Amino acid sequence: MNNLTLNQISHNSHLPSQVKFKFFTPGVIILCLFALNGLVFLAGRFLFGIGSVTNLNNFYPWGLWIGVDVAAGVALAAGGFTSAALGHVMHKDEYHSIVRPALLTALLGYTFVACGVFVDIGRYYYIWHPLVMWNGNSALFEVGICVMIYLTVLYIEFLPLVTERFMGRVKMWGFLKIFNPILEFFLRLTDKTINKVMFIFIIAGVVLSTLHQSSLGTLMVIAGDKMHPLWQTPVLPLLFLVSAISVGFPMVIFESILASRSFKLAPEMHVLSKLGSMVGPILGIYLAFKLGDMFIRETFVYLKELTFPAIMFYSEMIIGVIVPLIMFLNKKVLQSSKLLFTASSLVIFGVLLNRINNFITAYKPPYAKVAYYPSIGELSVTIGFVAMLVLFYRACVMIFPVITQNHNHVEIAKTKSKVIL
Repeated sequence: MNNLTLNQISHNSHLPSQVKFKFFTPGVIILCLFALNGLVFLAGRFLFGIGSVTNLNNFYPWGLWIGVDVAAGVALAAGGFTSAALGHVMHKDEYHSIVRPALLTALLGYTFVACGVFVDIGRYYYIWHPLVMWNGNSALFEVGICVMIYLTVLYIEFLPLVTERFMGRVKMWGFLKIFNPILEFFLRLTDKTINKVMFIFIIAGVVLSTLHQSSLGTLMVIAGDKMHPLWQTPVLPLLFLVSAISVGFPMVIFESILASRSFKLAPEMHVLSKLGSMVGPILGIYLAFKLGDMFIRETFVYLKELTFPAIMFYSEMIIGVIVPLIMFLNKKVLQSSKLLFTASSLVIFGVLLNRINNFITAYKPPYAKVAYYPSIGELSVTIGFVAMLVLFYRACVMIFPVITQNHNHVEIAKTKSKVIL
């Protein structure tokens, strides 16, 4: 064995590949039970109506499914466009290893966001209306049309992984083998075509994401006096956009370290540490906008008493912004996978709590007689969606070349020892 072979092994160890690992583990079985429980309540929602499963009414037309499944889901899927902007638009080649996992996370995230909207709409069979009944003055229309187009873009961006996985490996049996040449032809044609135009979809994905991330904030600006002053502000679209950007890299770090632990792989700390170093300044920008807006509107007066909205606001800002901001500015945190995972988890928690606060905590209709609380059915469907997302992610990384695996360094060391001997 010569040096060329060693270089080839080293090179292959840094290429995305399928994860060879057993699918069913005790944790996966628990996720399957959560998913099954969610599907049961989901069936009840479609068989007996949305009122049979949720606590929604004419005063509270949206609740947990919109606040978490849609608003928070869109924000937490922002790692797709932030990593694409970093790896492809800015041509930072050292970050290419995290682009595919971030793309898969965004694809699955937006898919379940679309499912969440479909489930939440009372007359779900009219969900196709925005495609043909355009209303350019509606912020909700802009959100809907951008999410649909961006979801399509994400699936197109995922096509190279499909062609890479199956091109040259199409081997259908029996009478279906007559379709092998046809499928192989379409795979090679798709691979050849998509590589030439992929830059268009990457740029479109980044632009579309910035549009609907901010427009979700516009929806709550329209709510006016129905929202608590701690969150109601004309700059809410800007805050939604910056918070989505700030959670993009932490979500990539969170997903990467979690996947590494699940599949017993070495985390790519040389990439994740660099990503973490960018999070602190972005969180600082968000905190500056948030505090500046509070002092301009003098809404800090609502924090003098420990009311429920004040406690939720303190929790959102301290746990979700200030603490991780300090952590991401610490070099020891950036060099530790556990501390980096903790800091990223706090940012994710902060953005999740922010969307819950904006869409649920702060929203109080003037004539509502009772407050809204999520029902068991709503919680079950949301938890079931999260469980299914994780299960689909696990299946995809085992089928498609998504994750760059670093465990091959053991094989390289063994090969080098043989050369020495």
